[in-house]
Amino acid sequence: MIDIKAIFTDFQSVQEKLAIKKVSAQTLTQLHDLANAHKKCKQDLEELQAYQNKTSKLFGQYRAQGKNTDELKVQLDANKQKLAQTQATLSDIESALQTLAHTIPNIPDSKTPKGEDERDNIELAKILTPRVFDFTPKEHWELAQENGWIDFEAGVKLAKSRFSVLRGMGAKLNRALINFMLDYNQQAGFEMVSTPLLTNAHCLFGTGQLPKFEEDMFKVKTQIEELDSQESKMHELYLISTSEITLTNLYNDCIIPKDSLPIMLTAYTPCFRKEAGSAGRDTRGMIRQHQFDKVELVAITHPEQSDTMQEKMIQTASGILEALELPHRLVQLCGGDLGFSASNTVDIEVWLPGQNCYREISSISNTRDFQARRAKIRYKDEKKNTLVHTLNGSALAVGRTLIAIMENFQNQDGSITIPKVLQKYL
Repeated sequence: MIDIKAIFTDFQSVQEKLAIKKVSAQTLTQLHDLANAHKKCKQDLEELQAYQNKTSKLFGQYRAQGKNTDELKVQLDANKQKLAQTQATLSDIESALQTLAHTIPNIPDSKTPKGEDERDNIELAKILTPRVFDFTPKEHWELAQENGWIDFEAGVKLAKSRFSVLRGMGAKLNRALINFMLDYNQQAGFEMVSTPLLTNAHCLFGTGQLPKFEEDMFKVKTQIEELDSQESKMHELYLISTSEITLTNLYNDCIIPKDSLPIMLTAYTPCFRKEAGSAGRDTRGMIRQHQFDKVELVAITHPEQSDTMQEKMIQTASGILEALELPHRLVQLCGGDLGFSASNTVDIEVWLPGQNCYREISSISNTRDFQARRAKIRYKDEKKNTLVHTLNGSALAVGRTLIAIMENFQNQDGSITIPKVLQKYL
């Protein structure tokens, strides 16, 4: 959640920066007006409370002195009625303010260029040179069928479209990639964590998936027996779309000792997304799935450490691709392509020769204090509690890495060479 104070202190700057994320001036003006109304109503309430306290004391003094209290009683009763009305008004304004504020995305920082969509993203670097083939490279879905690695029809049979079944060497290589990525991340200093695949709405609010993106989440609503009783209670839980959610929320409503920062975490989980709005995109193959494996990096840092930490996370994810000998590039996302919670994002895109283009395989985002404000994650700075910065990014999306290996390491006869670094994991 953005800092509402910024709306007062520098409205013009906030408006210009959020315009990059396509937030209308009308929406921000409405937020500004609600914040002003909230401030004034709160002041009115405090004045009425002060009057009530002062007059109540006077009422007691009058009674002790035997004075007539009729007029004071009328004043107190009238003020009490005003108090109740103002309290109700404040509650309504507060609710409207929070509802609107929760839908406002993070403010882009100075690293984020202006732009409408992915066409305006800026390439920062290319790592490794794509292989020159002496034959026409195939796309991964052709190679998958020839080698028996991925069964797309079985995925549809067992679930629906955008699900797949990995078999034989495809399944082995998927597991090898997960273990290699986790080992690499741990060597880079990230602690390995295993978290639940289900989470609650409170955690999803903390990292910014709710309330705005509920339509992209798989919800599980069911009766679950409570531990402390024989009775069942209705629970609403959600399948996680990324372990960023669970890793970050490990510290929800926590005050972290300053000397415990930075906290660096990595986890492997299956992830689940409805892919709302993606109809007609990547309908073939395994690029865009409802269920996919991902190894995630999350960092919780002192505000002065977050830029350096983002560089480290980019180097870690890029280092995995280098070790796998997969050509890739780094891309700075423009404002129009930036995610809801991100202040800035660097995408890592891997080369897919079958498609003859680079495709996203990781997004390393710095959310600054946006998620920390929503999730109440703070650190102890001497006597003051201060919001941390949180960062997240894939290292890496496992299925897309498998696809990249298939396309980049294919041979003319359709076979696929296994990268050297993975051979000990098979």
